[in-house]
Amino acid sequence: MTTTDSAAHPRFAEALRVLGLNEVNARVRTFPEATRTAAEAAAAIGCELSQICKSLIFAAWGAPGDGTGEGTGPGPGAGEPVLVLMDGASRVDVERVREALGARKVTRADAKAVRETTGYAIGGVPPFGHRTRTRVLADRSLLAHDVVWAAAGTPHAVFPMAPGDLVAHAGATLVDVREHTA
Repeated sequence: MTTTDSAAHPRFAEALRVLGLNEVNARVRTFPEATRTAAEAAAAIGCELSQICKSLIFAAWGAPGDGTGEGTGPGPGAGEPVLVLMDGASRVDVERVREALGARKVTRADAKAVRETTGYAIGGVPPFGHRTRTRVLADRSLLAHDVVWAAAGTPHAVFPMAPGDLVAHAGATLVDVREHTA
């Protein structure tokens, strides 16, 4: 593991600068092996899986502001992109996301939509600093820790942050969208 001032993706490093978080950039850690999955990141960092903050892009139809109008099926195009921040030990319940958004339909975005929306590849999507502004939902489970770790724009870079600060900087709405096991 290495820690450098330039470890973050340039777009994400600029987002940190704009937010006045340059001290966070100094804590960005890079790893020679990818931290593309939550399990890989937790193992590399040496933290609990639930301390990893996953940044997942979904597409919502019929959500406020998506321009799809009324109806029962998906509207034209790929739907409104929505970022969901979830702890690494949990799965997103798509139906709960749909309910939280008031949407007719919600699906996972494909790799192309993720890159077009965020400017980052799957496995390196940070919680903020995206190419386009999207609606952000953060699951309350993230608040169970003093510090969580999130991608810094590449599959090899992560950064620590207090979850409340991360939620605030991402402009997220706190929700309960975690899948509950029986």
